[in-house]
This record gives sequence, C-alpha cells and structure tokens, in this order.
Amino acid sequence: MFPSCSHVQHPNESAPDPLLDRLNTPQREAVLATEGPVLMLAGAGTGKTAALTARLAHIIRSRLAWPSEILCVTFTNKAAREMKERVAGLLGPGAEGLPWLGTFHSIAAKLLRRHAELIGLQSNYTIIDTDDQLRLLKQIIQAEGLDDKRWPAKLLAQCIDRWKNKGLNSADLSAAESDGYADGQGQKFYALYQARLKAINACDFGDLLLHMLNILRNHRDVLELYQQRFKYILVDEYQDTNQVQYLWLRLLAQLRKNICVVGDDDQSIYSWRGAEVANILKFEKDFPGARVIKLEQNYRSTPDILAAASGLIDANSQRLGKVLWTTRSGGDKVRVIGVWDGPEEARRVGEEAERLEREGASLATVAILVRAQFQTREFEDRFIAIGLPYKIVGGFRFYERAEIRDSLAYLRLITQPSDDLAFERIYNSPKRGLGDKTLEKLHRHARARGVPLSLAAVEIADTDELPARARGTLLAFMRNVARWRDLAKQTTPAELARTVLDESGYTAALQAEKSAESAGRLENLAELARAMEEYETLGDFLEHVSLVMDNEANDSAEKLTIMTIHAAKGLEFDHLYLVGWEEGVFPSQRAMDEGGLASLEEERRLAYVAITRARRNATILHAANRRIYGQWTSSIPSRFITELPEAHIEQETTLSGGSSLWRAQWSEQSDPFAHIAAAQPSRTMTRGPGWQRAAGRDYDTAPKRLAEATRSAASFAAKPRSDVGPGVRVFHEKFGYGVVTSQEGNKLEIDFETAGPKRVIDSFVKPAD
Repeated sequence: MFPSCSHVQHPNESAPDPLLDRLNTPQREAVLATEGPVLMLAGAGTGKTAALTARLAHIIRSRLAWPSEILCVTFTNKAAREMKERVAGLLGPGAEGLPWLGTFHSIAAKLLRRHAELIGLQSNYTIIDTDDQLRLLKQIIQAEGLDDKRWPAKLLAQCIDRWKNKGLNSADLSAAESDGYADGQGQKFYALYQARLKAINACDFGDLLLHMLNILRNHRDVLELYQQRFKYILVDEYQDTNQVQYLWLRLLAQLRKNICVVGDDDQSIYSWRGAEVANILKFEKDFPGARVIKLEQNYRSTPDILAAASGLIDANSQRLGKVLWTTRSGGDKVRVIGVWDGPEEARRVGEEAERLEREGASLATVAILVRAQFQTREFEDRFIAIGLPYKIVGGFRFYERAEIRDSLAYLRLITQPSDDLAFERIYNSPKRGLGDKTLEKLHRHARARGVPLSLAAVEIADTDELPARARGTLLAFMRNVARWRDLAKQTTPAELARTVLDESGYTAALQAEKSAESAGRLENLAELARAMEEYETLGDFLEHVSLVMDNEANDSAEKLTIMTIHAAKGLEFDHLYLVGWEEGVFPSQRAMDEGGLASLEEERRLAYVAITRARRNATILHAANRRIYGQWTSSIPSRFITELPEAHIEQETTLSGGSSLWRAQWSEQSDPFAHIAAAQPSRTMTRGPGWQRAAGRDYDTAPKRLAEATRSAASFAAKPRSDVGPGVRVFHEKFGYGVVTSQEGNKLEIDFETAGPKRVIDSFVKPAD
C-alpha cells in the first residue's frame, strides 16, 4: 500500500496532465497507452527513460493503480534509484514509496523470502557470492575425485550460470547441455551443487530467479496471487533480458497483460551474459495485439551521425526496424581515416585530442572506444609520452590488470633474483599447491639468513623442512626461473615472455577457464608480448613500465576517456574516436568463430551502439598493418565501414587504392559472412635465435647456479651458526628434539628422536635447554 497517495495532486479528467507537456507525440502515446501490452521501441538517445518514468507517474496520478500494485523492473540499482528520484520529482513528496521497483534479482529475492519453504529453503536463506560459490564447487569436484585442474570450478560455475539463465534445472538438461562439463557429467555436478546449497540453506544469484520461476510454475495459488497484485508491469532494457527473466515476466503478465517493455533490439549487445535479442523480437507473438510505439526522434546526435548509424544497422536481418532522426541541423560527416599501422593510429588520435584541447574543448568530452581491452595499451603508451591526461573507464589501465602484473612479476624475478615482491606474487600463480604455510617458512628463513626469498626457496627445497610434494614443486619452479634467466640472455624480451607464460602454465590456466573474461585476458597477454617487441632488452622494457605506472595525473584534471564499446552503452561524448575497425578486430574474429552469423549481427549492433555515443563528431580509424606475435600482418578495413552510407561519411586515407577499392572487394562477395575465415589474421609464433640451443640444455644444476647468482648480486654468504654444531642437542618445531650429526655451511644433518634423520637449515632449530 502507498499511504501517502491521497496527498498526491490528481488532475481533473478534463484538465491536461502536465506530465505530458515535455514529451513528444510518440512518447505521449506510450504514456497514455495504459491498457494492454505495449512495446516501446526506443532508439539511442530518444528519451526512453523520460517516457517510462512519465508512464509510471501517470498510472499513479490517474489512480489506475496504487504504487504497490505496479511491478517496475530495471537492470541496475543505479537505474532503479534514478527512476525513484524522477517519479518523486514528478509527483511530489508523497511519492517516495514504490515497493516493487528494483532490479530483477532484488525483486526476486524479496519474493523468495516469502515463499522459500516451497523449494526447501528457510526464509533466512543466505545468498552466496562468487568466491563462496567457487569454494563450494571445488569441494564437490574434489569429493567426486575429478581432476580440478582439467575441470576447474570456475568452468563449472560458468556452465551452471548459463543453465540457470536459460531457466534450466538439473533435471532439464539435455545430453548436449550436460556435455558442457566433465565429458557429460554436467547434470550430475549441477544436481550435487544444488543439493549442497539446499543443505546449507543458501542460494546463488542465479537461483533467485530460477527458484521463483519454479514456484510460479508449480504453485498456481502463488502465481495467481501475484498476477492479481501486479496490475501493471513495466520493464526497462528489455533487449537485455535472458531466458529465465523472460519466462518469469511472461508468467506474471498472462492474466492482465498490462505489460509495457522498453528496449532497442539494435542495442542488444550482451549475449555473452545470457541476453537474448529474440525476447524483444517475439514480443508481439507472445502478446497478440500488442502496440508497438517507436521512439525515433534523437536528442543527442547530428543528422549525419544518425544516418550513418541507421544505414549500418540496416544490414542486420534480425531486427524490428526504425530510423533515427533529429531536428538538429549542421554538424560534420562521420570521418573514416585509414592509417598505416597501430602506432600511427595512436599518434593521430593523440594529435587530434591536443588540437581539440587547444581549441577550447574539454578533454572530458573526448573519448576513445575500443572493441577489446588489449587495444588500450598502444594509446596509453602514446599519451604517457606526450603528457596527455587520460583515464580508463570500466577497467584498469593496461599495466594495472592482474594478468599483466603477474606477467611482469615473472619478468622482474628473472631480471632481479632479490625482488621479493615479485616472488610473492607469482610463486603460486598459477596454482601450484604452494600455500601460505610454505611462504611463511620461506619468509622466516629469509629473515634469519638475510637473503631474498628466491634463495631461501632454493635452500629450503634441499631440506626436509617442507612436505615432499611442496619441496618438489618449489624446486621445479626455481629450476624454471634459473632456466628462464639463461634464456633471457639468448632471445628477445617478447619471445622470453611468451616462453615464460607458456612453460609456467599461466597461459594454460587461462585457457582452461574457457570464458569471455579469460579470452580477453589472453588477448592482453598477447598485446604485452607485442609491446615488448619494441625493446632490445628486458631491462629497458621494465624501466618503461615503471615510468608508465608512475604517471599519476591530478585526479581533478580533465581527462580523455578510454573504454570498451560495451562499457560505453548509455553514455555520450562530443568527440568520439572509434579505433581498430579492421576485420578480425572489429568485428571480432573470436566472437564470429564462436557464434557464426548471430555473432556477426551482434557485432554490427555493437558498431551501431558505438557510433550513436557521439554528439557532435565521430571518427572511425583503421590500420593497414598490425604486428601480431612478432610479425607484421596486413589488415583489411572492417566490413562495417563499407556498410556506412557514402553520403554521410568523409573518407581520408593515404593508402593505395582508397576506400573505393575496399568497397569493390567487399561487393564481390555475395555472402558477407564468407569473408570471416579469410579475414583471420596470421598468428604464427616464431622462436628467438637462442631457442633451440636453450631447449637442449641440461638444467639439473639450475638451483646451484641460481643460488650463486643471487649470492653474487646480494653480496651475502652462508655463515654457519657456531652454537648448533655436531653433537649439540637441538629442538625443531616440526620434528622435535634431536642431535646434530654433521654440518655443511648452514645445513645440518640431525638424528631426531621421533622423526629420524633429517636435513634442515640451522635457522629453524635452537639449542635444547
């Protein structure tokens, strides 16, 4: 109930509603069409939030429903807060209460608290986070005797999340779905996981909607309760709904059918998160007689920008169709610029940003949109060099990303054996079974001896201080470090990095995750190696990184924005640079390999979203050459460039043939999808000149040579203690009491009373009282 509703000012039926005064004709139509299903097809920048908010306020002002009888679903908490604030602004101080306005998950959690017992939970159930989920799954995998390195918990979590997004319980999985994990055991592990969650009275985020869907399906009284309660249903960003959200909404709306969904099929770009563009495309089929109201008047961009975007997206076959227009006049055409290579692309954008700043534009109104995060590195290096302030939105700066920091730690340890911070970061990354207890022993020995952790590791690995498995793992790791240090003298920094990442298992660990996130991290590692190709020595590169990381611009200063296109959705900028528009980069070759024609259409929607972020100027850049794995590879412009209406673009290139040649090449293909395979860049990896020589060496003496090199670098020597020599009775925390039988440097042979003969380091014992 909404107790303050009587204090809200209600208009007379004959009086005009001031809520409608600021709306255009289609927006007003969408607000007033209160009865029956409505699809508000809202293009980019067409004021869909204003229309949706006005509709919500109008329903309340017109006394069509109490606020407690309206279900309004958003995708983010931020959007929910903004809508509440807007409604309060429209209706006055008596309009704070909207109990059923929130995100899908928040509303589902609220409903589930009331009906948890129907699916075997108590109302005080716990919602576990991702870390708890992974820990629980790992316990189940290990308990079943499955190899958790080949079938990691993270992969199982991704499978379960995908199944729940589709509204599938474990019993619903087909053989093909179940085959996604552990050679057909997906269904078994999904069921074990759900049983374990129920036993501890918990659920994960995917369960919130799936459990409620199961309750609505299996308990008709509950379904009828909420079908009667919710007189009106409003849904924002409907193109981003997944299958379970779609099924949940459709059940709730079947009785009254007063559902209004707002979305844009041309901006559906989140399939990798489970979103299904088909949900908005089949709305009219799901709700026969639905009114489709198109919001096409754009309040953001210039006519040429809108025409270019509309012409591009028109190439998609799976869309409802609309054409954006504006009352604004003037503005520049969309520029398409061809450059020779990636570094020139970064130089060109940097020069233009500096020009805009000189002309009085704020850097805060300038943005660079990339298809993948690895593309930011070239621009960051360039902007650091010229002193141009920038910020990364929706992610870390390139050298701050976890996988890059891990890689740099390997390289730092190879260069400087005394770098304890680097050692700590990577001695168990990727997972090697070396835990905190082992690290604690290394620290204790390093402090007692005054040596770096790398030498402490070599010395302890030659004793019985650690369990046999940890000892062998630590020794193998240190042998690798020594071998890589030798290899660094014989090969290029880039080849060294690739070798280290491969042989350490770091690359394999990311590949095993088999997710969009891990694929992006692998791309970042490839870009790191690419960056290293410009440096003759590893030391030169690490010094460059240190200078880049030390660049801390004033947080209050205006900065140019660098971000991915996905992160830019919902934002807008005066001056926009869309970079890397080449086949294989954009559209993404990886996405098309995985999803075929459907992914190509989503990539085109992503291009549409990118262009429509621009208010005044949009510039598209593509490079004729990219360096990949040490080899220069020729690139052809993105097919999306050839799909832009020529009347609305201005082309600039110094490359032979110009864009007319590229368009001719594309026009020869009757099937545009046929070019996907041909556009695959060459990714042949070559080893450095010293690779064959290094690969054939015997590295059994690596620990000894590492110790010698470390001693020389740190100027220390192993000095034996004089108070624990042969014949002295000593005490060891792990092995107890014993007598020293021999001594070699700081190594002691001790005959322990209970543990027998052991070889230990003198810093771990003390004379017995």
